[in-house]
Amino acid sequence: MEIAIKKKIMAAVTCEARKVEGVPVFYAKDEEEKEVMAVTLCRVMEAVAHDMGNGVYIIVKH
Repeated sequence: MEIAIKKKIMAAVTCEARKVEGVPVFYAKDEEEKEVMAVTLCRVMEAVAHDMGNGVYIIVKH
């Protein structure tokens, strides 16, 4: 039997320090930079960005 992790949070992007722990965090200076960073990370990691609605994007590998 093979067991594989199919979904994993790879990173987070935020403007606010101390809002995220446990994964690599990329800090943006403003909302525009945050969105650009999230999209770029998704392309590089072949992942998907999810807006958590609290000022944080998580980058998830599906």
